[in-house]
Amino acid sequence: MSENNGIPTMIEAEHVSKRFGPVAALHDINLHVRKGEILGLIGDNGAGKSTLIKILTGFHQPDGGRLLFEGEEVTLRSVVHARSLGIETVFQDLALVNDLPVYLNLHLNKELVHRPIPFLRRAEMRRRAREVLDSIGIKIPSVNVEVGLLSGGQRQAIAVARSVYSNAKVLLLDEPLAAMGAKESGQILRLLAELKRRGDLAIILIAHNYSQVVDVCDRVNLLQHGEITFDRPSKDTSVAELLDLVHAEYRLNPD
Repeated sequence: MSENNGIPTMIEAEHVSKRFGPVAALHDINLHVRKGEILGLIGDNGAGKSTLIKILTGFHQPDGGRLLFEGEEVTLRSVVHARSLGIETVFQDLALVNDLPVYLNLHLNKELVHRPIPFLRRAEMRRRAREVLDSIGIKIPSVNVEVGLLSGGQRQAIAVARSVYSNAKVLLLDEPLAAMGAKESGQILRLLAELKRRGDLAIILIAHNYSQVVDVCDRVNLLQHGEITFDRPSKDTSVAELLDLVHAEYRLNPD
């Protein structure tokens, strides 16, 4: 496993490319994220962020380059295969069932049942749900409440908690702060800070709010026209610099 200052790199893309017919969505992508690190991935719509995330989660296969997971080259055959390795993604739609309570959403597709008669072990699932939520500082009134009755920030937090409960090693977050107010965004930012403090996850955060990226992330990558054009520690950049980079691109390519 490749390391930097003793910290293992969890997932890495080397010279990855992807085409859809005549359109080059990605070319020569080089990206890595280490254990305990939050990498902010920014870029305008159409830059290739979604395609890159789908490659990292096994939904798309790259046309060129290679992926490494925990230092070993890997071919992610499917989303299920990626999840079996510990690569989890929380997309904007969250994939929660609004009519089910929190504790059942945390156990979707991995329900605990009694044997030989397959009755749900509801009390044990409630206990475990409360335990995992408390462990990462998620505040909700009850694990029995239906997810559809929670706020947007709480639902986002539940989706993240489900990935953590699934023993994720790499967590990809697709715009978790989109369309949220300051209070709800603050809740998710606190959750990310707690996950970073635990130090057992590598996180890639896709976001449009550069201020939040600089505040919460350890490094920032800028994706433009299918290529990583900027890779720098957050402490060594600023919102103004990131905006200048994007605006410079507009000046060069106004259409």
